[in-house]
Amino acid sequence: MNYNWNWHIFLEPNPMGTGTYLDLLLAGLVVTVKVSVLAWIIALVSGTVIGVLRTLPSRTASWIGFCWVEFFRNMPLLVQLFLWFFVLPELLPKSAGLWMKQLPNAPFWTAAIGVGLFMSARVAVQLQAGIGSLPRGQKQASTALGLTTVQTYRYVLLPMAFRIILPPLTSEFLNTIKNSAVAITIGLIELTGEARSMQEFSFQVFEAFTAATVLYLLLNFVVVTAMRLLERYVAIPGYITGK
Repeated sequence: MNYNWNWHIFLEPNPMGTGTYLDLLLAGLVVTVKVSVLAWIIALVSGTVIGVLRTLPSRTASWIGFCWVEFFRNMPLLVQLFLWFFVLPELLPKSAGLWMKQLPNAPFWTAAIGVGLFMSARVAVQLQAGIGSLPRGQKQASTALGLTTVQTYRYVLLPMAFRIILPPLTSEFLNTIKNSAVAITIGLIELTGEARSMQEFSFQVFEAFTAATVLYLLLNFVVVTAMRLLERYVAIPGYITGK
C-alpha cells in the first residue's frame, strides 16, 4: 500500500484557523464529554423513575414503564435521533417547530436528549433487576417501621439496588460515550466528526482515526477507573464487589 504516513500532521495548523489538528481533535473530545455526561444524567434520572414504576404493584405504573422501555429499547438510536431532529419539529405547532429549528446548538441538545432517552430504557431494566434481587424482608421491614412507599425506595431499596448494579451501569456509561458518535449524522461535530474533518482536510485518514481511537480509549479508561473506585467505596459485604 502506497500511503505516506505523517505523524507530524497533528502539530500542523488546521484550515479552520483554530490551532493545530490536535487542537481540532481535542475540541471534539470536549464536545463528546459534554454530550455524554448530559446524556448520562438524563438516562440515569429518567431510567430511575421508569425502573421504579416497573417495580410498583400498580398496573398503570407498570404499564407506563413497560411502554417506555419497549419504545426506546426496540428502536435503533439512529432512527430516534432522526425522529427528534427532523420529524418532531414538523409535527409540532408551527411556532414550536420553528423554535426548535432555530434553537442554538440544536444538534448538541438533540443528541444529548436522544441518547439519554435511548439509554434510559437500559438503565430502567437494570434497576428493576437490582430491586428485584433484593430480599423481600427489606421492603417488609420498611413497612413494619412505618415508612411510606416513597421513603422505602429512597432510603432502603434504591441505595442498595444502585450498589448492586454499579458494574453494569459502568458498561452503560461507556456505551453512552460510544453512542454519542452517532450524533454526527445530525450535524454534531464531536470527536468522530472532527477526525473525519481532519482526514478530509489533510487526507491523513489513518492518523486521524488512530488519534480518535486513542482519545476514546483514554476517556473510557478514566471512566472505568473512576467507577471502580466508586464501586469499592460504596461496596457492601456480600453484594458483588463487597468483601
